[in-house]
Amino acid sequence: MVLFTLFFEFFKIGLFSVGGGLATLPFLYDLADKYTWFTRTELVNMIAISESTPGPIGVNMATYAGYNAAGILGGVVATMGIVVPALIVIISIAKVLTKFKNNKYVDAAFYGIRPAVAALILASAWDVIQSTLFRVDKTMMEFFNWPALIFFAILYYLLVKYQKHPILYIALAAVVGMFISF
Repeated sequence: MVLFTLFFEFFKIGLFSVGGGLATLPFLYDLADKYTWFTRTELVNMIAISESTPGPIGVNMATYAGYNAAGILGGVVATMGIVVPALIVIISIAKVLTKFKNNKYVDAAFYGIRPAVAALILASAWDVIQSTLFRVDKTMMEFFNWPALIFFAILYYLLVKYQKHPILYIALAAVVGMFISF
């Protein structure tokens, strides 16, 4: 039963998360609240890992959650669940692409979807910011995660001032994070 649930839940995410990996985050937060496959804290950590490793966040999270829930087979089933909708949609679009290539209604639909995707990504970003830089359940003095805020400010300054490749900053953040957590 858990394999079917994994496939179905990640199939829904794959079907409705238009806009890429970050658009899957609201759905993944919902899964963290609904099932014991991963926690919100593990999700934030997985986002950090997924951003520094190859592959989309949704696929990496599906594999992780599936593995937590049902081992290797669970990881495979959840990953297939999130990937199959994209395959179906891509094959369907490829079959009818020439018919709708210059259709004004299709263009209008995609134009309308863009703000919704931006809102989903912004909401997800706000969840990550809250769980990383703030401690909502603490007193006012402890509300801010000062080490994280200071590190965020330093990275932001370096990013704006030197404009190096983002991988450099991700690697730097990973190294600092390893030292801070020990």
